[in-house]
Amino acid sequence: MSTVPTPNCTPFLTPEQAAEVRERFGTPCYVYDRRLLEAAARQALAFPAPYGFTLRYAMKANPSLGILTVFRNLGLHIDASSDFEVERALRAGFAPHHIQLTSQVPSRRLAEFVRQGVVYNACSLYQLEQFGRQVPGGTVSVRINPGLGSGSTNRTNTGGPASSFGIWHAYLHEVKAIAARYKVRITRLHTHIGSGTDPEVWKRVTRMTLDIARELPEVTIVNLGGGFKVGRMPDEPSADLHDIGQHVRRELEAFRAREGRALHLEIEPGTFLVARAGAIVATCIDVVDTGRDGYLFAKLDTGMPEITRPSLYGAQHPIDVLATGRAEAEVVFVGPCCESGDMLTPAPGDPETLAPRRVPRPAIGDLVVIGGAGAYCAAMATINYNSYPQAPEVMLEPDGTLRLLRRRQRVEQIWMNEVPLSTGDGERDDVS
Repeated sequence: MSTVPTPNCTPFLTPEQAAEVRERFGTPCYVYDRRLLEAAARQALAFPAPYGFTLRYAMKANPSLGILTVFRNLGLHIDASSDFEVERALRAGFAPHHIQLTSQVPSRRLAEFVRQGVVYNACSLYQLEQFGRQVPGGTVSVRINPGLGSGSTNRTNTGGPASSFGIWHAYLHEVKAIAARYKVRITRLHTHIGSGTDPEVWKRVTRMTLDIARELPEVTIVNLGGGFKVGRMPDEPSADLHDIGQHVRRELEAFRAREGRALHLEIEPGTFLVARAGAIVATCIDVVDTGRDGYLFAKLDTGMPEITRPSLYGAQHPIDVLATGRAEAEVVFVGPCCESGDMLTPAPGDPETLAPRRVPRPAIGDLVVIGGAGAYCAAMATINYNSYPQAPEVMLEPDGTLRLLRRRQRVEQIWMNEVPLSTGDGERDDVS
């Protein structure tokens, strides 16, 4: 049985602050560090771009109003993945022309959003056709699948032949034909390959993207997406933004020398901006074992309702048991749900295999902190499974104070939209 070492996962959150979180807000509870959010944004804003630069936040990573507000105040723009995220970004105070809609499905509000100034990023030939019909003569962005992708698992790979994201590069002639039919100007080109750790793949896709831009003479803005891997565990690599940026700068300069076009650059990280700035404060609620040759399990009051990445892809999150003076033990951490997949310590990349962590032996009532929980946790959790209420969110301010961002969901809010059979006949819910 393999054991994964566990570091101190949340240097921004002291044991005293974790205890305050539990006392004031209960557990489980998300905590975000404003200083780390701002530091990551400023690092990304320094990405070298010789002919202009826009930093978009891929808000699907964490669309909390508090986080959106921090990034809006720093001048970031938004990449939204649905009509609903556009609405959420507008509510958070982003100007329409600072929002780009990049959706897997056609927008129900395409013409309305474009009239407001939202940038529409067509992600299929059908979406481009719909844009042409509704906004003839308009300007549009197109997302192209360049034929190459990167991801720590297939589930995080958004490029190449196994990905449905974007228009396959070989159909560029059809893109041009649709644009000509409706007199649409393609002024932006978008690619995004996934969240892998190989910078060489990212660099190759940059050249491939610029080769496509050469075929679209009205393109003045190139969006290279995100995919800047952040290592949550000490043995996980992180993308070197400076190294990637210098390569991209050289490619853009060479493109201008060859083609005479200076391209404005956009990138749209999500994980890079928020992953390390978040943690979940939880409580150990039970400890069980399966005998001398089995496992020791610590049951937490957090799991799939707050963090599904481990059960989805075998993702690794550091876990601290805030206890001192205790002997260490090999522990499997699990969540509260009646679901065998509600596991927080799977083997790396293998959600079906247990990988105990060597930590101080947990006891019932111990505070436990899960790190790296700023991205794709609150936004991607299986909330309300087993009818567990949605957890609150808190911001740790630079002066050490804790500010509530979202209240804990009341249990009656879980079923508030349900309609009894005796009164629901004939009613219609307009989801648009």
